[in-house]
This record gives sequence, C-alpha cells and structure tokens, in this order.
Amino acid sequence: MIKAMEVYLVTNGNGLEAIEFYKEALGASIEQVNLFKDFLPDCPAELENYVMNAQFRLPNGQRFMLSDNSPEMPYTAGDNITVALITDDAETAKDFYDKLSQDAKAINMELQAVPWSPAYGNVTDIFGISWQVNAEVADYGQEYYAEQE
Repeated sequence: MIKAMEVYLVTNGNGLEAIEFYKEALGASIEQVNLFKDFLPDCPAELENYVMNAQFRLPNGQRFMLSDNSPEMPYTAGDNITVALITDDAETAKDFYDKLSQDAKAINMELQAVPWSPAYGNVTDIFGISWQVNAEVADYGQEYYAEQE
C-alpha cells in the first residue's frame, strides 16, 4: 500500500545550509539528518558533510525531505525536486518501481536494500519525472543506526 507521496528537495552540496533555511522559512521541525559519511564507509572527505537524507515536519504535520545530489549524478537547478513514493513494504515498492521503470529515461539507482529501507530505488520515468521509491518499514535499520551512535 502507498503510505504517502512527498516532496523531496535535492540540493547541490549545500544541504546543511538548506536545512537551516527551510527550518526557519517554513517553521519546520527537523526530524532526522543523515550525512554521506554516516552511510559510506570510504566516504571521500569532500562529501563527508553532504546530506544523504533529512526529514522535516511542517507545522500542519506534513513531512518533506531533502538530500544533496551525488556528484556522479548531474544537477540541474529547476529539476531538483523529485516525488518520494513511500510504501509500507518492499514488495509494493518493487511493484511500483517496476511499473515506473518501464521505458524509463534513466534508472538512477536500482531498487535495493539500503541502511534505511529494505527497498529503495530512483528512476526517471518516461515523462522525465524523477521518482524515489522507498519502502518505509517500522524498525528497519535500527541496528545500523545504533551502531553509528
């Protein structure tokens, strides 16, 4: 089942600055911030403080997310908003990922298990819309996060 479709902002290496900006500008609370160095064992020094994922909560309860663009992926201002399709299990995520991948313009990241999700992938569909498909499963990755503390 789809849990949510959310706005996902992508910044160009200035994610930490953007977090503070949107917190103040939108009155949002910051729920989570993970940096590249938290997930990449051999993270290059210049990417250590890039934002892998930040989650905000607006005063009305709506969540939105932000991350820095990976240097391997082209960054184009104006094209830096994606749709995050959040599902409640990996099987549903795979089903939507497969459908959105049909005749896709680009497979940006194959659907795979990552530290925060049993199924995450990124695809630019046939119409040029960028989708981040993410299975959000309760308690998934808690062991990983505990090890990082």
